[in-house]
Amino acid sequence: MREIEPIIRPPSARGAVNTPRRMFAAAVTCLSLMGCCVSPEVRQTACDAALTDIPTEMQKISIPPYRVEAPDILLLEAVNNIRPATDLLRAGDDLMIRASNILPVDPTADQVDNEFKQISSLYRVQTDGTVDLGPEYGSVVVGGLTLKEAKMEILEHLRDVVGIAAPKVAVSLPNVNGKQLISGEHLIRPDGTVALGIYGSVYVNGMTLDEVKIAVEEHLAKFIHRPEIEVDVAAYNSKVIYIVADGGGSGESVVRVPFTGNETVLDAMASVDGLSEVAAKNNMWVARPGPHGSDVTQKMFVDWRAITQDAVTTTNYQLLPGDRIYVKADPLIATDTFLAKVITPMSRVFGVTLLGNGTVHSLKSGSSTGNGFF
Repeated sequence: MREIEPIIRPPSARGAVNTPRRMFAAAVTCLSLMGCCVSPEVRQTACDAALTDIPTEMQKISIPPYRVEAPDILLLEAVNNIRPATDLLRAGDDLMIRASNILPVDPTADQVDNEFKQISSLYRVQTDGTVDLGPEYGSVVVGGLTLKEAKMEILEHLRDVVGIAAPKVAVSLPNVNGKQLISGEHLIRPDGTVALGIYGSVYVNGMTLDEVKIAVEEHLAKFIHRPEIEVDVAAYNSKVIYIVADGGGSGESVVRVPFTGNETVLDAMASVDGLSEVAAKNNMWVARPGPHGSDVTQKMFVDWRAITQDAVTTTNYQLLPGDRIYVKADPLIATDTFLAKVITPMSRVFGVTLLGNGTVHSLKSGSSTGNGFF
């Protein structure tokens, strides 16, 4: 019998041409789906978050007491800023001095002379530490003395120097405010202290507001009579949230967002005007650091479309200090950037080669026709 040979037909030209097109269409479809579909990790995280007590937009928690650190700015208000009784008199202080049983006033004498014999007015401590009681009584050194000591010094001066038998003296401070007002904003310096002017500085780093109040009042008690201080935070600068955006092969950008205790993922992204044009809406997450010395971290995927388009708050987490929001770049953008990095150098090399060949060909053609440059 005659064997029948199988007929093998070569692939048609049309099928050969369509094969690359189909491969290209499939690749584009896959990349498009990668950039548009919600990943399984996001779906699983959303399901898990709904069953846990992770703080989100609709079930926020109270943050633990805030601990101040550099470079926070504290607002201090002095409720009681009175000089203590043991405070020493200094140049520039005004003293109210009144005295009786002193030199008698002569009604027939000159009025100015009678005024010189009276001691009942404000007297300023001079730069040499003295108060001038007038030409009839002279000057008394009171600088560096307490108010009580100054009274005894004036009394002894009137009795022993002026020669008055039994003078009576009263001395008081009309202005009992402290040496310097401390109310206002105070920056926590890099060493963890706040400056209080002439009263020195106090270490407050890592303290709560109640602890700062106690520390400042204990320090001011050396200079002020029973100080009372109100403390608040004027600027939260030490606690931040980081937003890291993938540039799709062109590096990564990092933005610091101040933490005030109530931010969610949507709040943080709103502070940087939302997602960039290269961001992948289906591939972003919150990375929460663990304790010091621990490699354990928490990674929570974010369903951006559900938060913004459907108002589903399951993955709109309440943020904590140190949280990182990472936004991955769109795969198409990343692929385009990668191809550009690979193709651009080759294009430049080929361009230079073609330019060189074209130049040589032009020179040869010009020489053969006699119309060259040489």
